[in-house]
Amino acid sequence: MLTKDLFAVLGHAPASALFWAFFFGLLWGVGGLTFGLTMRYLGLSLGMAVVLGLCAAFGTLIPPIFHGEFMTHVVGTSSGRVILFGIFVCLAGITAAGLAGISKERVMSPEQQRATIKEFDLRKGIGVAVLSGVMSACFAYGLDAGKPIKILTLQHGTAKLWQGLPVLIVVLVGGFLTNFIWCLILLTRNKTGYQFFHSQVRVNGPKDEPILETAFDAPSREVVEHIGSSHPRGTQVAVISEASPPSPVVVQAPMLRNYLLCALAGTTWYFQFFFYTMGESQMGRYGFSSWTLHMASIIIFSSLWGIGFKEWKGAGTRAGSLLALALFLLVASTMIVGYGNYLGLANTAR
Repeated sequence: MLTKDLFAVLGHAPASALFWAFFFGLLWGVGGLTFGLTMRYLGLSLGMAVVLGLCAAFGTLIPPIFHGEFMTHVVGTSSGRVILFGIFVCLAGITAAGLAGISKERVMSPEQQRATIKEFDLRKGIGVAVLSGVMSACFAYGLDAGKPIKILTLQHGTAKLWQGLPVLIVVLVGGFLTNFIWCLILLTRNKTGYQFFHSQVRVNGPKDEPILETAFDAPSREVVEHIGSSHPRGTQVAVISEASPPSPVVVQAPMLRNYLLCALAGTTWYFQFFFYTMGESQMGRYGFSSWTLHMASIIIFSSLWGIGFKEWKGAGTRAGSLLALALFLLVASTMIVGYGNYLGLANTAR
């Protein structure tokens, strides 16, 4: 709605630009799938710091290196060197967050760890986080590959501020396809597709029965317990007791509320990219550094949410100090990168 001749622009876009934007969207979808596992094993604050930190580093540095502009536009200019320093400060903040996680694991007993994060597993979580971070950076590659689409939409009369929106369509279709296929596999394997249309959710099997579970799944027993503790007034819930036989348990889910919450979550989640492309359009040749600002901001606020959810309760003074250092470095990195972009714009104006 904010661009001109959208379908004409996509229809006349080079096939290579459409393909690579879509392909990197597919790979970004893999990062999104494994991102769910990272949150389960590391928690919100540490998981976000590791995944998005790697995503920031790869997503910021690879595009200028690929285009052969790293030495000329980044290392070869004072503003570029300031931005590069800001990126390294961001990486230092990520390292501090990782050390905070290691310190937390050493201080807290397994019981204490699972009291705040039920499935906390540093080794497994770091492995999944690395995969998720590298794959998630493909979103930045997709936006970079879609530059010819941006040029076309500008030629058709779209305002500079909205030039990134047509590229988002292509990249997000790729990410959607990855998630759609994987969800179809899970819905078929777990026989849970009916839950889209029926409010009665069946939970089968005894307590110790193996459960098919992946990135976005939670154990069936955990789902029942959660609904039992948080359902709205009037919701019918069947609670599992220790003596329950392995017969099916039926839970009455609030369908309308769930659909509305999912729609709200999807809309607010999309707006991060909507505003990101707006900001990137104003950053000139240093637009690649906007990815660092985007990721660092998410890490900062997710860490604050993690503190609010008491994920670091009982982690010890050293872990708390390292987490505070990580937040300080991440905030500093956004300021340094912003200053580097300011220098670049000032030099261009002169």
